[in-house]
Amino acid sequence: MLRRGSRATIERIVLAAALLACPCALFAQHGGGGGRIGGSSTGGGGLSSGNHASGVDAKDDLRDFHQIMAVQASNEQKIAYAAMVKSTATAGAELQRFVELLSKGQNSPEVARRDKSFEESIETARTLNKRLLEGFSEAQKSGLKEITKRLGKADSELAQQAKVLDQEVEANAAAPQMVGSAQNLERALTTFQREQADLGEEMSIAPSNKGQDSAFNLPPVKNKVKFADQAITVITSGVVSNSVAEGGGNTFAVQLTADMSDLQQSITDVLRARLDQADRCGERIAVQTGALTPRGSVAVVTTQLHYERWTCNTMFGRENMNEMVEGNGTIEVKMTPAVAEDGTLRLVAQLGRVEAEGLVGELLRSSTLGETLRDKISDSVLSALRQGGDFKAALPAGARSYATLRRVQFQETGLGHLITVLDGEIRVSNENLLAVTSELRERSLQPPEGSAPRPELVAR
Repeated sequence: MLRRGSRATIERIVLAAALLACPCALFAQHGGGGGRIGGSSTGGGGLSSGNHASGVDAKDDLRDFHQIMAVQASNEQKIAYAAMVKSTATAGAELQRFVELLSKGQNSPEVARRDKSFEESIETARTLNKRLLEGFSEAQKSGLKEITKRLGKADSELAQQAKVLDQEVEANAAAPQMVGSAQNLERALTTFQREQADLGEEMSIAPSNKGQDSAFNLPPVKNKVKFADQAITVITSGVVSNSVAEGGGNTFAVQLTADMSDLQQSITDVLRARLDQADRCGERIAVQTGALTPRGSVAVVTTQLHYERWTCNTMFGRENMNEMVEGNGTIEVKMTPAVAEDGTLRLVAQLGRVEAEGLVGELLRSSTLGETLRDKISDSVLSALRQGGDFKAALPAGARSYATLRRVQFQETGLGHLITVLDGEIRVSNENLLAVTSELRERSLQPPEGSAPRPELVAR
């Protein structure tokens, strides 16, 4: 761990290094215990070719200098840090609005909606924090070990307090109890922010200038996705960091989160719309129940279904129907999101656990039936993800042609809700920088969909 305030000593360190590297350019030869500067004799506390300034240990300073350079943030890390700090501040603002609702005695549905909003903002802040730490070099991991340990502890406390409050909202607890939990969460969030600020200082990341945007919030947008007669809503929000200039271009880091909880609640109906079939002479499939659950970075769809296979033949002018196979089964499909070579979102799907007896079990495990069900199930989730969490569609129109999706991952929130985290970047030339920045700023000032308009925008 570097000494606090060590960044402010860089100039002194560089000077000491220069003195060590080339003392002959600054000092005359000396003898005995003194030296000569411009013909004057100096005492033991002065400067000479064999001594340093009083109170300065050049070896210690040079060691500090090398440590500072080893943990200094790269341009990409500065972008990621700005987005992280912005998202944490957004989480704090969402929490304040939640507390205001409780103090005004708002009804349960409104409290639940606001709880969901700041739950997502906290998850975004924690995700960005995790991503920054995961990108550390070996030198940064070693040099920043103490601060990252404290930050990890603050993150765990934040997650725990957020979970407690979510559970109370789910249980419709009394307002005073929720206010107390919200205050505990606020303290945990304050500690989290303080540790992030300390990390930025150690990585030599200067605070953003006052009045200058460090990042731009993308307000939540609700996207409807239809499956036959079933419609689900995917809520997408995010943050775009301010640009960093590189080689004549400018790079914005983008992180979006797509809330898939409505798909989780409606997954049985979605699966019925995609899988159910009743061929008179062929396969008959009826979905009984479905569940979509996150398991780390994997999403799992578990489907219970009834399966039949019928054949038909005609003898003596009369059609006969015969049931060849009949039974119930449970099939599990594991899905991991990825970015294809063309930059589009895809899902890598694998068959997991299969529970079924007899011929139904054999068909699900080893025939095209299991593969067909796997593909249809994953296509259903992918369709919701592509339409509801479209990476470019969530950005202002002027930024879309410059945007590239780099990484995607499933994550689980405190109460088992599934979210999709999409990371990417916007690269623009100097000529287009002002226009893109203006659009991002304008988008960040727009109120979230479904929220009350600001007083100054209400028609009179």
